[in-house]
Amino acid sequence: MGIRYYAYAFDHDQTEQALADPCTVLSADPLADAWGAPHGFTCATPSFQQSVPHRDMLYLDKAWGHLQALTASVDEGGASRPRPSHRMFEGQVVMTGAGWEPWVRTLVPAEIPAIARDAASITDGDADRQLRGVLRRCDEPESEVAYALSYLHRAQTFVDGLAADGRGMVYLIG
Repeated sequence: MGIRYYAYAFDHDQTEQALADPCTVLSADPLADAWGAPHGFTCATPSFQQSVPHRDMLYLDKAWGHLQALTASVDEGGASRPRPSHRMFEGQVVMTGAGWEPWVRTLVPAEIPAIARDAASITDGDADRQLRGVLRRCDEPESEVAYALSYLHRAQTFVDGLAADGRGMVYLIG
């Protein structure tokens, strides 16, 4: 199935709980939520329509790696550093003999406005240029860039909504 990205929003009053145990914010079956299938499905026909409201869940499929690369660095005065929006894509799973352990991070409401401003500043043109640099060996860079841009737009909308509502998020790469 592959490694995917899921983020769930939480309200400001749930911040301490989200920090203490991020898994309480995550769904027991995020793929089912993303695909519109019953939880625990093994044989079902998913609707492929996210069953959780878009303001409450962000699903980036496997595009998280593209967005991670896109936000990994910005050059400011000769010094390269991660963009503020990188905080919502940063992380790697830990590979084990039987699969992987997911990466989970909590972003508190106070962090979200800076992330949202930075994400909103990424234009399609900037993303296209930077992603093509990352995808040099890709057979179909146009398709990959279009794929990444569609998920970038979803991420921008999601984090903008979090900032407007004073909410935080917990994300899982796994």
